[in-house]
Amino acid sequence: MRILFLGDVVGRSGRDAVMAELPGLRARLKADLVVVNVENASHGFGVSPDMVRGFLGAGADALTLGNHSWDRKEIIGYIDGEPRLVRPVNYPPGTPGRGATVVEVPGGRKALIVNAMGRLFMEPLDDPFRGVQAELARHTLGAGGTVQAILIDIHAEASSEKMAMGHSFDGRASLVVGTHTHVPTSDHRILENGTAYMTDAGMCGDYDSVIGMQKGSAALRFWKKVPGEKLAPAEGPASLSGIFVETDDATGLARKVAAVRLGGLLSPAMPDF
Repeated sequence: MRILFLGDVVGRSGRDAVMAELPGLRARLKADLVVVNVENASHGFGVSPDMVRGFLGAGADALTLGNHSWDRKEIIGYIDGEPRLVRPVNYPPGTPGRGATVVEVPGGRKALIVNAMGRLFMEPLDDPFRGVQAELARHTLGAGGTVQAILIDIHAEASSEKMAMGHSFDGRASLVVGTHTHVPTSDHRILENGTAYMTDAGMCGDYDSVIGMQKGSAALRFWKKVPGEKLAPAEGPASLSGIFVETDDATGLARKVAAVRLGGLLSPAMPDF
């Protein structure tokens, strides 16, 4: 299976770029499964139902969230009816939505997408490791299993927590990828037991910014510890940033992995397989 994951979409710049480029990018990479983190798509904070429909219409199979899941209040009444929109699995019981979903991909195959949120320097949610473990316990991976690919989006501040997630589920997932810090790391690789891993996929947004926000007002917050103007997304040309994985059909584990960077200020990177 060929899997494309794109990091946090930030604001209109990132949103427009993903919706414009995703159909062609999916065709170019011959991707069977496309997952996009959209928790910053709406002016940097949350995502609206119309935007969800737009991303799905552009070619995404599933969308993940994070700490800004509920910033657009209308998503609370919408998320239960859209199984392809996944919020962190470690929100408390009774929270709207779901922390994992299974989607169908070409060839009669299925893929499990799990979203988890870290706790270091983040909200004190339930244990993300046990939450992911519970979801994976419901499935078997591989040609004869219940799913033929498993993708885990760990939305976390600390690189150590993301790495711990990767190693904890090495050999049990096709891909463990970090989101939230909006800076693409260069450590994409296949772990010892066959799981593809990347500490942070980066963002889909304008990199002439402070992690996607207009740099002037964002930088001023570090100079003056008083309330200032509300942060707003940068609106220049966006870079799409993410990771691409090819798995072994028999095992569901990774055979190849590569970074994806397209457009904007970042140096381009595109898989050659």
